[in-house]
Amino acid sequence: MTVEAFTPGLSLAIRWVLCTSSSERRLKGRRRPMHPDDEDTLREFVLGSAFATHGAVITDLDGTAVIEREGRVHVAPEVEFGLKNLRDLGRPVAINTLRFPLNVVRTFGRAWASITDTPLPLVSLNGAITGYLNETNGGAVVFEEIDALVLTASEIEEVLVGVRGMVGEGVTDLLLFHYPRDWTAGEIIWTPDEGRIEAVRGKYASASEVFGGSVAELETRLHQRDVCMIFLLVEIPQDRLMAYQHARPSSFVTHGGVDKLGGCRRLADSLGFDLAQSVGAGDTPMDTFLNGCGLALHVGPMQLEHKGLSATLKVSTIPAMGEVLQRLAELQREAVG
Repeated sequence: MTVEAFTPGLSLAIRWVLCTSSSERRLKGRRRPMHPDDEDTLREFVLGSAFATHGAVITDLDGTAVIEREGRVHVAPEVEFGLKNLRDLGRPVAINTLRFPLNVVRTFGRAWASITDTPLPLVSLNGAITGYLNETNGGAVVFEEIDALVLTASEIEEVLVGVRGMVGEGVTDLLLFHYPRDWTAGEIIWTPDEGRIEAVRGKYASASEVFGGSVAELETRLHQRDVCMIFLLVEIPQDRLMAYQHARPSSFVTHGGVDKLGGCRRLADSLGFDLAQSVGAGDTPMDTFLNGCGLALHVGPMQLEHKGLSATLKVSTIPAMGEVLQRLAELQREAVG
């Protein structure tokens, strides 16, 4: 089995068919009632919007819908059933994540196979690329691109100017991650210190390749093919970074500064749903797409500035978010009769 193609096991599908009804009844039985204010907010959104006919559900992965333990992704049962119920009602469900497509295929393919057998819309790499996770006739899951915004030569050069400056000053505690448009290439990491290659490879197991060498070698690699995103990680004191502000230390570099909101808008245009009538769920300041959704769900302890266009709900845990999705599905059924 190649890393590019994950094949959901037949036994998983059989277990899903056998266990769904009893598991769903159990979840409904133990579900905690929502706070009256939250219930009112959710009901007002469903009744006062076109969510039931034109909306979608867009969710971040890590810390919002899934938890990763020892390299394996676990979807909370509450989230799983909530997303499945909404998908069964005809609402598009999409993922909006910083993860790169190959990593989503590797880690989320099995979890998605439990929810639906339809293609999964995906916004990846901080909005730089959109597409689907789809199952081939052979049963493998692959990424199919809808569109991509790639870095220009000048945007790449802006990063390299700062990298050259740091390396010239003897700074070697930096890593440059880059993500080609070719999704099968995955994640590639460069270090100026070839002696660190094995350590970096051990620390970042998700990387397809780790290489070292001169900045000139890095420059050649970055211009060999289209690149959607660069992440520069600099592990030096803040006062030493001041001279290299243009290097955008510890930041995500995308074409024109596109982010999750920009990618989500392009996906909505491609698939024909109305983002302003949709529900978004996220847990960090990177989840800017919440600002474009009608209803924003903040998951976890972090206080976010992003607000939904119509309403915003705060939920404390991932399972609680799943319970909100289940209630949303129930309210949609009521709304459409």
